[in-house]
Amino acid sequence: MDYKTYIAERLPIEGMSREEIAESIAVPPDTTLGDYALPCFKFAKLLHKSPVLIAQELAAAYPSDGVISEATALNGYLNFKVGRRGLAEETLARIEREGEKYGSSTLGAGKTVCIDYSSVNIAKPFHIGHLSTTVLGGALYRIYRSLGYRVVGINHLGDYGTQFGKLISAYKHWGNRADVQKGGIHAINDLYVRFNNEATEEMETEAREYFRLIESGDKEAVALFDWFKQLTLDYVQQIYAKLHVTFDSYAGESFYIDKMEPVIGELKEKGLLVESRGAQVVDLEPYGMTPFIVLRSDGASLYGTRDLAAAFYRKQTYDFDKCLYVVAYQQNLHFKQLFKVIELMGEPWAKDLVHVAYGMVSLEDGAMSTRQGKVVWLEDVLNRCVEKALSIITEKNPALENKEEVAEKVGVGAVMFGALYNNKIKDIVFSYDKALNFDGETSVYVQYTCARAASVLSKAEIGKATVAEPCAQEYELIKALADFPDTVRAAAEKYEPSVIARYAVDTAQKFNKFYFDCKILQAESEQLKNFRLALTKATLTTLKNALTLLGIGVPEKM
Repeated sequence: MDYKTYIAERLPIEGMSREEIAESIAVPPDTTLGDYALPCFKFAKLLHKSPVLIAQELAAAYPSDGVISEATALNGYLNFKVGRRGLAEETLARIEREGEKYGSSTLGAGKTVCIDYSSVNIAKPFHIGHLSTTVLGGALYRIYRSLGYRVVGINHLGDYGTQFGKLISAYKHWGNRADVQKGGIHAINDLYVRFNNEATEEMETEAREYFRLIESGDKEAVALFDWFKQLTLDYVQQIYAKLHVTFDSYAGESFYIDKMEPVIGELKEKGLLVESRGAQVVDLEPYGMTPFIVLRSDGASLYGTRDLAAAFYRKQTYDFDKCLYVVAYQQNLHFKQLFKVIELMGEPWAKDLVHVAYGMVSLEDGAMSTRQGKVVWLEDVLNRCVEKALSIITEKNPALENKEEVAEKVGVGAVMFGALYNNKIKDIVFSYDKALNFDGETSVYVQYTCARAASVLSKAEIGKATVAEPCAQEYELIKALADFPDTVRAAAEKYEPSVIARYAVDTAQKFNKFYFDCKILQAESEQLKNFRLALTKATLTTLKNALTLLGIGVPEKM
């Protein structure tokens, strides 16, 4: 239940809307005074009364019901206590009724969100650095879809540039079709690394010519490029399947080559394109930024030009209400420039473009370089985590059935959760040991909690659950469960899946405290046993829903 809105609807304050009142309500630091509090100081000027008097009058007028058990005034604050039994009844009934849909809503009905994420480079490895954009974008995709939005997932492929000329040159000199077909992306990467280590000046010239041939539509060059592209996509699809990530569009940079001219023409018509050192740029110095280069001095476009064309194409094709770019924070300036150029072009939807910036992921042994071949493949990280998970599970529960399947969910989930748990803007150093900690702030801890709840439920059937007055541990858990729908909305508003990840850990901790402090199957009465079983079932449903939004599987047993 959205208690802030519920309270606001019953608080008539002249000159204030329900939404404004709800936004002013907060959870007080000292919850012994109340579960929610409304500071009345901001209403003093509006109502021409002291905050203390306003709080007293509102408390006296607030209608008592089973949802809010008490409204009291103290020092200019209006404090509300939630009715424990009413909260428990409403929350458990709603979770039972909605099941796997609990946390979903129709908030975004009729609205479209485009999400640009993962954006792998053709003929380059899918490495640990691609983890954040892929799992963040995938989580946002699921979160927005659960809120009723039409979501368009876009993989803006890096499939344009001189590196493809280099790859063709390397293939011509050192490769053969059978070996490359068999080796796939690994063979392509080896050729790319070898070119950068061994290429002569003559080969560099040759590479530029091969790229020109691709641009001009040369049959052989395009066929080789398309082959390299397909080998890459075949490979990354296997990774996406492990991460439960899907896309609706794979329109990459090359898709927009024939869509740039109208946008460039509009920039010229509106007098925004000026010459600078032979290049055509949009001057952003008045806005505290360096120029946005549209065409280089040789007339060639840049990836920014293609981003500009892509933004217009997406607006025309999808008519989005928001377009999110899940790209590392190193591109902050680029997106500020891009959005400002579109704003200067007079497009009102420029305000709907959002750069969802994130920090970098690295392993404990440091950074990587594609050109030098020093790269940590994401598949290797996933496989190693699954292997470690299998080893731990075998040690803890050697008789467990389907250990390999469980280890896959645990290991892959641990890698994903490691990139989703912290605020997205933070740099992350991934640790296998920390990610697979059964007692830490990890997906493994949440998954194990789910398995514990499922084990309890497998030992008894839930009878008619008459809700008792919750004890402290039960009440804390019920409050957490009731907060889940608001948590999902907050994650969408902040573009921050970590809100859900942290919620899952916090709720799991509350359940485990309840599990250890309160007898469930040996409760003092049948009524209390059924209530606690219903609470256990509601927790399992909610935690499963939270992990599902993050793209993480939940084993039935661990």
